[in-house]
Amino acid sequence: MRPVVPYVTAALLFGLGVFGVLRRRNAVLVLMAVELMLNAVNLILVTADTTVRAQLPHAGQVFALFVIVLAAAEIGVGLAIVLQLYRLRASVAVDEVPLTEPSALVPVGAPLAARAAGESTSGGNAAGESRSGGSAAGGTDRPEVER
Repeated sequence: MRPVVPYVTAALLFGLGVFGVLRRRNAVLVLMAVELMLNAVNLILVTADTTVRAQLPHAGQVFALFVIVLAAAEIGVGLAIVLQLYRLRASVAVDEVPLTEPSALVPVGAPLAARAAGESTSGGNAAGESRSGGSAAGGTDRPEVER
C-alpha cells in the first residue's frame, strides 16, 4: 500500500476540522470538528507505524489509543460544558458566550448599599464633602448627618 493516500486523506480531514473550528458558531459542531482533527491525527499515527520501522514496535498504535482516550474525555467534558451553557443561556452559539461575568467583577448590591447609607461611591458623604477635610461648620473628621 502506498502511504501517500492515507497521509493525503488525513491532511484533508485535518483541514476540514480546522475549517470547522474556525468557521462554525455552534458549539456542538465545533466539538465535531475537533473530533475530525483527532481522527486525522490517529490516521497519521497508524499509517506512520505501519510504514516507518521505528525502534519501538507499535508505538504509533499505542499513541493512537492515547488519542482515542483523549477524544473520549474531550467529548465528555465538552458536552457537559455545552449542556450547562444551553441551560444558562438557551443558546450554544460560541460568539455569544461572555468570557467574564459582570456580577463577578462588580458586586451588585454595593452601589445601592452605599447610597442607602448616605455615602457616594467616590468617598465623600451625601452632601459632597470629603471625609478627610471635615465639614465647614464643625471642623470634625466625621461627616454631618442631615436631619
